[in-house]
Amino acid sequence: MNAAIHQFTANLLAASLPIHPPTASTIGQGVDYLYFFLTGITLFFTILIFSIIFYFMVKYHRRSDDELPGFVGTSAMLEITWTLIPVLICAGIFVWASYLYFENSRPPNASMEMFVVGKQWMWHIQHPEGPREINELHVPVGVPVKLTMTSEDVIHDFSIPAFRIKKDVLPGRYSSIWFQATKTGIYHFYCAQYCGTDHARMIGWVYVMTADDYAGWLSGGVRGESMAQNGERLFTQLGCITCHVADNTGLCPTLVGVFNHPVKLKDGRTVVADDAYLRNAIVNPNSNPLPNYAPVMPSFQGQINEEQLLQLIAYIKSLGPEERKSAGK
Repeated sequence: MNAAIHQFTANLLAASLPIHPPTASTIGQGVDYLYFFLTGITLFFTILIFSIIFYFMVKYHRRSDDELPGFVGTSAMLEITWTLIPVLICAGIFVWASYLYFENSRPPNASMEMFVVGKQWMWHIQHPEGPREINELHVPVGVPVKLTMTSEDVIHDFSIPAFRIKKDVLPGRYSSIWFQATKTGIYHFYCAQYCGTDHARMIGWVYVMTADDYAGWLSGGVRGESMAQNGERLFTQLGCITCHVADNTGLCPTLVGVFNHPVKLKDGRTVVADDAYLRNAIVNPNSNPLPNYAPVMPSFQGQINEEQLLQLIAYIKSLGPEERKSAGK
């Protein structure tokens, strides 16, 4: 009977006072193990050190004013021991944490990519297929998801505690983070960086669904145009198509097949045309001039918002070698 009461009390406390959020991603378990190890080793040494202090306080307290302490010799082995043990513990923690960091900083090649724009005080999320969400994120379970994020105003921070992920979202720059949900359900996400008056309201929900449910949700909403299609429309409206000709006969270089490929700059450097490079080339085109091309492209800084920038980049990503071939026919 007593055992049943104790078990009921333990379950009640666990439900009402959770130690940490549920773990619902492939990253979560490794992070939790490291966290529990750090907590355990901190508690162990805290108890050990204070126990020794109190023991010595009692055993070696001064019993009279005339009492003088005896000579205490030094021990090289003792010095080496209490120096070596913390060094080994810290080195182990460093290697363990570094492994987790690098393992969790590289999304798998087949990741589903979604785009997040933070602004006071809401999260705007867009799927490449077209659906847009405000303060909600629908994802399929068991599929790696990469979030490419930026801010329209101040520094925000995108955090999903149940997935053990958190990263700053910066204005004028792209940052990315990834996760793979392991359990269906609904989980909170937050802005974890104070960003203004309504910072506390900058929250939302992640809906982790089965593959069939996600496919149904994706097809059941108002999809409209995909990000690449929106980007293509902007590419024409802004006049980019007149200079960036597919067969490379325009005033500016062709963008066909350029994404994630090396680009040689006028100063001799070679950079990779990733998301950050393409964004900078749109908002500040003269920052990285190209050889054999005059700096005729205008800056689109302030003329298009972050959502439109992401759409333009999505369109550029969609331009493959086949476009060049078809343009030359």
